Amino acid sequence: MRHSNTETHFQTNLLPRDGQVRYYGQILPDKQSDYFFNQLMAQIEWRNDEAIMFGKKIITKRKVAWYGDLPFKYTYSKTTKLALPWTKDLLKLKELTEEISGESYNSCLLNLYHDGNEGMAWHSDGEKELKKNGAIASLSFGATRKFAFKHKLSKEVVAVHLEHGSLLVMKEQTQTHWLHRLPLSKRIYYPRINLTFRTINSPK
Repeated sequence: MRHSNTETHFQTNLLPRDGQVRYYGQILPDKQSDYFFNQLMAQIEWRNDEAIMFGKKIITKRKVAWYGDLPFKYTYSKTTKLALPWTKDLLKLKELTEEISGESYNSCLLNLYHDGNEGMAWHSDGEKELKKNGAIASLSFGATRKFAFKHKLSKEVVAVHLEHGSLLVMKEQTQTHWLHRLPLSKRIYYPRINLTFRTINSPK
């Protein structure tokens, strides 16, 4: 599998301080991106996400799936998931992401946003299961969506539009000092699939 832009390795850091975020742009041509979008839509075991808020279980419209090298446990929003074994297409995408980012990953949380009415509020990925300051690679297929970062102290905001077949990598102290979100948009009518490759600490 080839990626479409060999110069994307030299992207500059999007954050002014306290972390590193690199946007590589489209790493796959449209035809390959279309193929993976359709495969992921059909083959992934999508489930509505759950969260516990103020003691009540909330079922989101957004759907998620959790895959990994092992049946890793991953707890966020007070709910726990067990990782499913990789599919062939997920392994191909993991290998490509590792090649371009220069990082390694052992798991992937996938999100399916059906349109711009679904998004993600400000948060940081600081769950105890995750490798501290480990890289998180975000691979996007489908609708182009705005993705924003906000510094926890200065409140400075940085935003980027994630395209079909594009890769963004967050690393170093980004999760410690910055929040990120996927804003809602009434102008987005198409679905987006987001793969976030990450590293779970191996059980001791």
